[in-house]
Amino acid sequence: MAKPLLHHPGSAGEHQLQEAHGSTERAERFYREQVLDHLNPRMREFIARQEMAFVATSDAGGECDASFRAGPPGFLHVINPRTLAYPEYRGNGVMASLGNISENGHVGLLLVDFVQDLIGLHINGRARVLQDAQLRPYVPDLPLETAPGRRAEHWVLVDIDEAYLHCAKHIPRFVPAPRTRAWGTDDTRRKGGDFFGAKETSQQAI
Repeated sequence: MAKPLLHHPGSAGEHQLQEAHGSTERAERFYREQVLDHLNPRMREFIARQEMAFVATSDAGGECDASFRAGPPGFLHVINPRTLAYPEYRGNGVMASLGNISENGHVGLLLVDFVQDLIGLHINGRARVLQDAQLRPYVPDLPLETAPGRRAEHWVLVDIDEAYLHCAKHIPRFVPAPRTRAWGTDDTRRKGGDFFGAKETSQQAI
């Protein structure tokens, strides 16, 4: 049977609010029964078939960023029950998530299955950015191609502090539609172009 966290999970702020709103007992039950400090077998199986993840980071000053990562099943690679890695590719050149991680290693991942089980998994931990050549000697089964025709130059390595369920009751069911994905394209139109018209809206006009 999987053991729960040894330390008391959650922030001081959430514990204060639990006490103020009378939810301490309910929260304690969730911590005790659902929050682990590792990935159990069912969590690892769940991760292995996911095609996307939401990534939350913040810089040293606490400024936050939420981003999205995607790839074929297996692009999120579980190295062991306490460690996973995901690939980083060339994007818009801003490197907001990686920049935050370089200042502040705390990271939160949210994986949601919108198709099969309608359930989510939170993974919180400490992240480091490694070159493929740095990580591969220690992880020989690291995928060579995590998207068709694409090799990762960098990996984000996450040492897991917490892993726990995201409630299913409000997750919508999606039905996948056939789509050809242009992995790694630099074609502006395929990447969405200036969909929101930001280029035409100057900062000074706000």
